[in-house]
Amino acid sequence: MIHPSALIDADAVLADDVSVGPFTIIGPGVEVGAGTVIGPHVVLKGPTRIGRNNRIYQFSSVGEDCQDKKYAGEPTRLEIGDRNVIREFVTIHRGTIQDKGVTSIGNDNLLMAYTHVAHDCVVGNGCIMANAASLAGHVHVNDHAILGGFTLVHQFCKIGKYSFSAMGSVVSRDIPPYVIVGGSPTEPHGVNTVGLERRGFSSDAIREIRRAYKIIYKSNHKLDEAIALLADMATRTPELACMVEFLRNTGRSIVR
Repeated sequence: MIHPSALIDADAVLADDVSVGPFTIIGPGVEVGAGTVIGPHVVLKGPTRIGRNNRIYQFSSVGEDCQDKKYAGEPTRLEIGDRNVIREFVTIHRGTIQDKGVTSIGNDNLLMAYTHVAHDCVVGNGCIMANAASLAGHVHVNDHAILGGFTLVHQFCKIGKYSFSAMGSVVSRDIPPYVIVGGSPTEPHGVNTVGLERRGFSSDAIREIRRAYKIIYKSNHKLDEAIALLADMATRTPELACMVEFLRNTGRSIVR
């Protein structure tokens, strides 16, 4: 399962059935879980923990030092969950001590070719980053968000659950859950209805999410007023609770 040309440090820990392709380099402090397949010409640098049944394609660089000029070699780490697909030329960097020291990627994500996840980012579960989408440092991407090709996300931004960014979006503010955005600068363009239907949301829930969108973007309410209205709606439509929490905790304000 391990090609003879692969270089694996004695301090790396690989499950018995891990597959490693030719000319791959795995450094000290790397842990790889069962069922994971690592292609040729991949570089894994620790401290990095990779879960079960992941697929890492050729020429990816996973767990490298971050590009933050403040980084001075402190011991930080990368944690990757299960069943992720990391395609060609993807780069994922470890965290910094200016944050929690961890870059984190959950389960069941698809990172297409040339995507970049910078230091201290948190990517949830079931997310898709299309080709060349890039996250700057400290970005949080919540579950089932989709970033279109060449989307660029500014540092410290938050991307809400089930949101969608169109190709080439330049995101400099937070994207609320369920919202479609696009352009440069990015603007809201409605609710991700197709994505919600595919994920099994009921027609009633989608209708209420559309109402919530109109309250945020189509009314004259201030954000605090909109949050209060959505909080009341959430008592009857639980799907809106994540939207209320997101709006209450936005750091860079939301895309408007």
